[in-house]
Amino acid sequence: QLQLIESGGGLVQPGGSLRLSCAASGNNVERHAIAWFRQAPGKEREGVSCAASAEGGDSTVADSVKGRFTISRDNAKNTIYLQMNSLKPEDAGVYYCAAEFGFCSGYEWRYGYWGQGTQVTVSS
Repeated sequence: QLQLIESGGGLVQPGGSLRLSCAASGNNVERHAIAWFRQAPGKEREGVSCAASAEGGDSTVADSVKGRFTISRDNAKNTIYLQMNSLKPEDAGVYYCAAEFGFCSGYEWRYGYWGQGTQVTVSS
């Protein structure tokens, strides 16, 4: 069992930056790929980025945020970060972190552990 707690959301102006954190606890955190998803009002949840686990595989980042968002992982702290730069209004939504054992996957249903989300608002 894993528990995930997101933090770092808030209100930011277009062009600004935020850093989201996902604090993970439980067994074998390092063996789980941990991803960020987001959901804007009226839209489906979409994958943003995923940090690979000690099991291997590659970290991933969605084309829509490539070059602006960076995912990183501090295994000593069991915390995954999402650095978001050059934010746009379309980046707004609730950001969730999620975990699955093994490799990063683009399939939301494979992630068995979810946090409660943190709100990101991009507005002037």
